Formats: sequence, structure tokens, C-alpha cells
Amino acid sequence: MTKERSPTRWAIDITRVLNEVLKDDRFPVRVLDVAKEYSRQVYPDDAITLIRAERLDGFEGMLAPAPRDRGKSGWGIFYNDHIEVASRINFTLAHEFGHYLVHRKQFPDGRECSQRDMTRWDSEYAKIEAEANLFAANLLMPLDDFRSQLPADAAPTFDDIGACASRYDVSLTAAILRWLEYTSKRSLLVASTDGFVLWAKPSRPALRSRLYIKTRGVPPVPLPESSPAADRAVVIDQTTSMAHAPGVWFPKEGCEELVLFADRFDFALSLLHFADESRRNFDEDEESDDDARLLAADRGVRWK
Repeated sequence: MTKERSPTRWAIDITRVLNEVLKDDRFPVRVLDVAKEYSRQVYPDDAITLIRAERLDGFEGMLAPAPRDRGKSGWGIFYNDHIEVASRINFTLAHEFGHYLVHRKQFPDGRECSQRDMTRWDSEYAKIEAEANLFAANLLMPLDDFRSQLPADAAPTFDDIGACASRYDVSLTAAILRWLEYTSKRSLLVASTDGFVLWAKPSRPALRSRLYIKTRGVPPVPLPESSPAADRAVVIDQTTSMAHAPGVWFPKEGCEELVLFADRFDFALSLLHFADESRRNFDEDEESDDDARLLAADRGVRWK
């Protein structure tokens, strides 16, 4: 029995083809063209034949089979015609393409994806959404190329990561989350609204230093009062930064906080950079059981 390819394996295989065929014209990935052409090559009798915007009340995207009762074959990918940000469309298309490659046999009647679905990871259903996100991130933002744009030891600004977001045609949040996967810096991304933390995502070095914020199964977590993100009215520009002494975000750790206000969506992003530690007391690959559980829970943050 042939072993099914993982989401990451699918993305790597497609990336190799794109590297060979497109060379210098690689990014951003034109998912609409790639999904149709690649599916036609690997599954000529069951390819993606239609990709377009549709009215999808309550859903971001949808993978749907062609009407079998009309003798049609193949699949369609649809995205919500109310999505106004092009980078969100690109990620949605890649997400649904991932469902096609990895999950269509499991869901012969198709699949609908809402923002809520993409942020819940406490069931087998949600695990499938995580796999589609993993495929999309690997396809749109290959790590080898991302590392060439932002080295692992860099402490980037929003402008630095914004340049990567533009290169890959993804949201700034998606680009930061991708960077957090490989950085050697102790950094933490915090999304907040109305003075409370929505979710937070640490880099692995930050997680190993216990620099994380738990948001699931606990009362709302307030922002520190001295965080610029706590009060939009006192910050004139869309972005600002502030150095914090220990005791503001974490008892024994100071940090630099970079803040971006996404006024259009009524939330703020805080990117916290902590000082490097000169010495580790454990192996780089060692994680406690609590850390592993936190990493699993944190996969629920929104890629878009």
C-alpha cells in the first residue's frame, strides 16, 4: 500500500518543480495557476478545473467536487468574494489546494473552511485544518528562501517582515508566524484587542525559556498597562516601539516591544524581542511535556 504524502512533502515536491521551471520568477506563488496545472499533471482525471470568487456566507474558502450527477469530474476551489485583502485570498487558495491534495478522498463531498475552523485545534476535524495551513505555509513561504531573506539570528522589524510578506503575497501575521518557526531569537508575537490578549505565539527559544502567554482555558489576559498596544489613543502613528524593563511583560525578562496597529481590523500586533541567552541549560531539541502541549495548542493562531 502506497504511503500518503504529508502536507509538507506535497509542498516540497511542488516547490522543486517551481524552482526548476520558474527560476528567478518564483515569487509570489501564483496559486490559481499552480493548482490547476499541477493537479492536471498528477491527477488528470480528477483535476482542479475551476477557481473563482463566490458568495460564501460565513466561510473563507471551499473545496467542492464538480456535479457528479451531471456527469462532470474534477474539483473547484472557491473563496469568499468579500475578502478584500489580496494576501488573504492567496493563503485561502493555498489552504484549499492543500485540502485537495491531502484530504479530498477523505471528504468526497468537499470541505468548507471558516476562520473559526482555522483557529480550533482540539479535534480531528481541526487537525485537518492545521494540515492545510501547514501545506499553504510551506508552499507560499519555503523556509530556505525565507531564511535567505531573514537570517535566523536577525531581530526583524515590522518593515523587515513586511518585505517578506510582500515577496510571498501573504499577510504580515502569516509572515511573522513563519519566521517564528525557524528563528534562533527569543521572540513572542502577541495579538490583542481592547487591552486584552487574543492569542500569543512564541518562537521555540522563547518557549524553552518559558516566555509564553497562555490564552486557552483561562480568563481574559490583560495587556501590561505600559504596553503601547494597551491604548491606541496615545499612539499617533500606526507603528511604534518601546523598551521594557523586567517586570512589564515577564517578571525576570526585559524586552523590546514593536507594536503595529491594524486599525482596519481593530487589533494590534506586538512583537517582543528578548535578549539572547549566552548559555542553555538543556539540549536545543529538548522540550518538556508542558512545552509540547503548548506548542500543539498554539497552532490554533490565525495564519491569515
